[in-house]
Formats: sequence, C-alpha cells, structure tokens
Amino acid sequence: MNDATGTYAAVDLGASSGRVVVGRLAAGRLSTTDVARFANEPVRVPAGGRSTLHWDVLALWRGALDGLRVAGREHGPVRSVGIDTWAVDHGLLDADGVLLGNPVHYRDERTIGVPSRLFAHLPESELYATTGVQLQPFNTVFQLGAAAGTAQLAAARRLLMLPDLLGSWLSGVEVTEMTNASTTALLDVTSRTWSARVLAALAAATGAEVAGLLAPLVEPGTVLGPLRPGFAAELGLAATELVAVGSHDTASAVAAVPMEPSRAAYISSGTWSLVGVELDAPVLTEASRAANFTNELGVDGTVRYLRNVAGLWLLSESMRTWVDEGRPQDLAELVAAAADVPSLACVIDVDDPALIPPGDMPARIAAAARRAGRRPPADPASTVRCILDSLALAYRRAVRQAAVLSDREISVVHVVGGGSRNGLLCRLTADATGLPVVAGPAECTAIGNLLVQAWAGGALVGGLPAIREVVVASSELTRWEPTGSEAAWDAAERTLWP
Repeated sequence: MNDATGTYAAVDLGASSGRVVVGRLAAGRLSTTDVARFANEPVRVPAGGRSTLHWDVLALWRGALDGLRVAGREHGPVRSVGIDTWAVDHGLLDADGVLLGNPVHYRDERTIGVPSRLFAHLPESELYATTGVQLQPFNTVFQLGAAAGTAQLAAARRLLMLPDLLGSWLSGVEVTEMTNASTTALLDVTSRTWSARVLAALAAATGAEVAGLLAPLVEPGTVLGPLRPGFAAELGLAATELVAVGSHDTASAVAAVPMEPSRAAYISSGTWSLVGVELDAPVLTEASRAANFTNELGVDGTVRYLRNVAGLWLLSESMRTWVDEGRPQDLAELVAAAADVPSLACVIDVDDPALIPPGDMPARIAAAARRAGRRPPADPASTVRCILDSLALAYRRAVRQAAVLSDREISVVHVVGGGSRNGLLCRLTADATGLPVVAGPAECTAIGNLLVQAWAGGALVGGLPAIREVVVASSELTRWEPTGSEAAWDAAERTLWP
C-alpha cells in the first residue's frame, strides 16, 4: 500500500434504500461522507392478468444522479465511481438500448413452477455442480424462464444486471461484472464463463433463448472508462472513470470484512443475512448442495462460500406492519424491551418461504411459531426477541455447516452491515455460536465499493489484504464474547432441524 490520496464515489443501492457515499483515502485511512440517501420503494403494476412487483429503477437512477452531482460539485475532484446493488435482478434492453420496462422484483411470485421445469432437462444436482449456486426461487435463471414467451423477452437485445444497467447509462459500456453474474445460476463457477449447458437447458425447458443477450464478463477492479461526456459535465465529474467494483453488494461487503480469512466466518447482516467463509475455490459437493450453500465469486479471485439466511427484513417488515396498523414502534425501545424477554421462548425457521413476500410479518411469524409447536409471541417486544433469537440460531447452524463443508476451523465470527449495530443480535450470535463476535463496520458495502476503486486506480497495492488493512485502520470494532451454556441453543436447534 502507498500513501496516495484520492476521492471516490460509491452508489450503494439496497433493497429498501439507496445512497451515494464519498470516500477519501489518505495516509492509509478511509473517511466517508454520505451525500445522498433516498428510498427504494417497489411498485405493483397490473399486467397480463396478474399484479407484478417491480423496482422503480428510474427513481433509483434519479437518486444516484442527485448524489453524484453533490459528490462532483462539493467533494471533487472524484477519481472514479462504483455501483453496487442486490443480486439476481436485471433489466432488458431493446435494439436501441432502451429499457423494456421496470425490472421485476425478486420477491415477485412469477417463478413458481419454473425450477421443476428446468430440472426436467438439467437435474438440480448437475445445475449445482456447474454453477455452485444455492437454490432460490428468484435465481435469475428461473426469472428468465418465467419471462419465456413474453413480448418483452422477444424484443430484448441485451440483458444487464441492475448495477451494470445503471453503469451503462452512466458510461455507455455494457458488461456483466463477475460477482453479480455468479448469482444468476447461468455462470460456470469453475471456468468463470457463461455456461452453454445451462443456457441450452433453459431454452429447452422454457423456450427462453437468452445466450445472445448476455454481456461480456469483467472482474471486479476493472476500470471501464470515462463517464458519458454530457453526464460528466452536468455532474461535475469531468475526469471521473467508472470502475466495476464488487457489484453484488455482498461482494463489496465481504471485501471490507476486517478478517483473517483462513480462520474466520462472516455474517453480512442486512435485509438478508449472508453467512459463510472466504475460499480460493468453490465447494461443489453433493453435501454442499443439500445444505443449500452457494459459491458466489468475490473480489480478487476469491469465492464467497455462504448460505443465504433471512435477515433484518423480518424486523423491518414487522415495523412497517405496526405502522400500517396505527401503532408505530420505536426500534431502540423495542430492542431494549426484547432483551428482557426470556431467551429462546419462541424460535422459528427464519427461512420459511412464507416469510419471503411482503405482508403482515408479525402474523406470519405467529403462524410459523404455531407450526413449530411454539406459543406465538404475544406483543411487539416478544416478536422482536423471536426474530433475533431465531436469526442467531440460523447463524449458528450456517456457521457450523460452513466449517464442516469447507473443512475450515473457525475461531471468530465477524458481523458487518446494519446488524452489527444491533448489540442484542451480536450478543445472541456469540452465545449461539459459542465463538467471539467482532462487530463492524456497519457501512461495509460502501467501504468495500470505495476501496476496490482505490485498488483499481493504483492507490492501494496488494488486493484484499491491503483493502482490509485500511478497513481495520479506519473502523471502530466491538467484540462480544460468548456467555452461558450452549445446551439451550442445542435443544432449540433440534426442535427446528431434528
């Protein structure tokens, strides 16, 4: 690493909100400033006899531009911009490069029945052996199968993942960044190329011919070139380049985990919880597939071997429900009250498919508790405690499975993202796993985005070790030691997963 200075801008879009963050690297430390925050609110639109849940991508684009304008005019000169979003969702462009409708939200139910159709042509075990991707009903391959026969897919000339779509509008360059491509179940995870076998099976099973729509693949840390001249002048970013960062937000987040990867597990705790370890090569065994672990590609040639676990979506959707019912809750007060609720009084399987769609989350949690033979939570504080206990229990299971399946000995768990600010969740995670938990940084996704840009531009030398050295120097971390007996957690786990 050298001591070069530089200013960078990260467009960081999450499933409920977006933001633009400016980072300045100087003397081995990164300082960050949020210059814009904006809501990300999906929209239901009736079409074709059903109601489809869409992302309002133009609102996200406007929010990104507004933030970049502030970055360019008030914090410049900005060396580069990087964009990260959630995974699997995409936009389709016509022959003129025009977006063919707002991208569909991964929580939409249009993929029901598609996986079984694909598996009739390519067995699930073979799909996993090729792509290494955890089976989720919203994987891109199933979304495309659901779109087969539609006028939109027939008119499409190009498919771009959401961060690459926004990047193409900003720069004119059409690519697919590797970390996001690895979540689609269309990529051969070993060769790091689009899989002709999967694409052929998809076409045979559903009629969705998409091989010609896929953009060239690029690795994170690739400098894609300057911004479009018109945008560059308008935004005050005349000398700014676009960099392909870890465009899957979890890839950027894991890049900023301040860990020694050979003995650590990580939990990127946000809307979703991504629980796993960092490896040099994928794990494509049948045991790995049966445990529903995924092999997503990471920064600097790594593999993010992880399990997708439900996350703080359960809490945020509960809070939204209580607001809709006319009884809004203060989150800090609720978490404090939840700390006084008896431990493990009610736990549920947080990966119950019934908890995926938007809706009355407290009612769904109560129903899941009844299915598990537990007394449902009686009030908001008990519901929050149920959520946090259940998340910690799911983390325990995933961390232990990751260790066995990857043949790793884990001595510490790093929690990053919004969940690292939840002291009760971190304490429960330490107790459940029986391992110390190091919490922070909370803003790991933006930090990873910014530092990959610095690496791409030459201000950091040494890849991930250099990036993590800056993270440690720039962050305040909190350590939680496990307390009490693991016997109660053992018993609770057996009730859900005998």
